Amino acid sequence: MLASLVLITGSLAALLWSVVSRGIRALSWSMVSQIPGGGFYLGKGGGILNAILGSVYISLGSVVLGLGISIPVVLYLNAYQTKRTWLAGGVRMTFDVLFGIPSIVYGAFGFTIMVALGLRTSLLAGIVTVTLMIIPILARAMDEVVRLAPPELSDATYSLGATRWETAKVLLKQSRAGVLTAVLLAFGRAIGDAATVLFTAGYTDSLPGSLREPAATLPLAIFFQLSSPLQAVQDRAYAAAVILTIIVLAISLGSKYVKQRL
Repeated sequence: MLASLVLITGSLAALLWSVVSRGIRALSWSMVSQIPGGGFYLGKGGGILNAILGSVYISLGSVVLGLGISIPVVLYLNAYQTKRTWLAGGVRMTFDVLFGIPSIVYGAFGFTIMVALGLRTSLLAGIVTVTLMIIPILARAMDEVVRLAPPELSDATYSLGATRWETAKVLLKQSRAGVLTAVLLAFGRAIGDAATVLFTAGYTDSLPGSLREPAATLPLAIFFQLSSPLQAVQDRAYAAAVILTIIVLAISLGSKYVKQRL
């Protein structure tokens, strides 16, 4: 166990060191406050504000849309399908299978739908595709938390004359810490994924003005800058990776804090 602990923490430390050691020297206020200027990918001025905001827009939009789909499913499985039925088992197994599908498959599926409907790369297409990817994360995480609620809680609400819908709201309130943790984990997964938005959200050096315009993301900004042969541009890619790492780390710490507080 000690050897496993050393291996895991050592791998994390090596990963963080390789990113921070190269990225910290290129990290500056202009990186997070400006959009790419002319010749940005040739080492000239500008920043990655477009990618930061694009990632936040897509992640927030997908989490909100995913919650609107996941919460009713979870409440139905736990308040209306209280027994082990084939329907409940089939839905949970479906989410487990969807959870294991690589993100590039979701990106290819979203791109196929866009081609069939004659749509272009856009912020909306990215949100919808990322939503499909994080729904299994949200649904299974929340389902496991709601199932941990004591059966006596439902019995008590029913004994007071509550309906199934009112009982479902009690179960959801009881599981709010797990629900918020699932939301933060899904947000972290959404903001750090590149494959789902590669063919759907597109990429642009401008800020998206509407849902129909393409949007840049941090993972793709890192990828495009690392593809440059210029050392200065590659260092900016590591700086963007530092920013993304800080965001994901803040989300992870936030999920722990929420779980402890609630």
